[in-house]
Amino acid sequence: MTTPDLLFGTNLVAMVSPMEADGTISASGLTSLVDHLLTMGCDGIVVAGTTGEAPTLTEAETDRLVRGVVAQVHGKARVIAGVGTYDTRGSVHRARVAEAAGADALLLVCPYYSKPTQAGIVAHCLAVAEATNLPVMLYDIPGRTGVAMDAATLTELAAHPRIRAVKDAKGDLFEAMSVMAATSLAYYCGIDELNLPYLASGATGLVSVVGNVVADRNADLIGAVRRGDLGTARALQTSLLPLTAAIMRTSQGAIMAKAALAELGVIPHATVRLPLLESAPEHLARLAAVLPALAVPA
Repeated sequence: MTTPDLLFGTNLVAMVSPMEADGTISASGLTSLVDHLLTMGCDGIVVAGTTGEAPTLTEAETDRLVRGVVAQVHGKARVIAGVGTYDTRGSVHRARVAEAAGADALLLVCPYYSKPTQAGIVAHCLAVAEATNLPVMLYDIPGRTGVAMDAATLTELAAHPRIRAVKDAKGDLFEAMSVMAATSLAYYCGIDELNLPYLASGATGLVSVVGNVVADRNADLIGAVRRGDLGTARALQTSLLPLTAAIMRTSQGAIMAKAALAELGVIPHATVRLPLLESAPEHLARLAAVLPALAVPA
């Protein structure tokens, strides 16, 4: 059986969706951003996830983004398409469209707003997993969905041959270790503030927002943990704390990641779509203060 690091990668980035000043998808920005991510050592790109502003992308825009990234990476990185919604039929449709567009895998968020029972979550995820031949990474983020995937639910879903991984943005490290011990599910840290503890506890890799800017540092962090060099890993994590705080602890990750990429000249604008708003001046000042030290590898 193909291992999770080959199915999804290890150093994944939750890619922003570059936009022009008028809010339309920026073709030049997408090309520049994907080049940047590949150059920085990213081996998995999540398209149309939370950081990609999936709720405000049309299906046509999502398809365009997936197709554009697939064509550009040309096998140099895995392309994971976000297909989760609160509607099972809609998620099944999006999964099939993503497969047709050439995605390598699917990211499936726990259904949001409806707050289904655990049995409903299982039924939803199985329906999507059965819809294509692509491997599935579950996305457990109760702070956004309003409901968490219980450990028993994850264990049950792990029995499906195409459900292979979890992006964990729940932050319950003991539960994560318990599910890893009981199943073959690969865990990916979805909380940049906790990248090191998840990796040290057995996570396969990261799905990082901060990685839009410093995927190279994340690659070094993953490598250090895999070598057992925790001293280097701690130093790397410490060096990333100011940037992580500026992106993840100010307004919102998607907003601040775009602001950082625009400041670095990777994308043309920091435009986001309502209900998101661009960075406030005080947040931009905080970001500008930390970017110079992190623009090049240590």
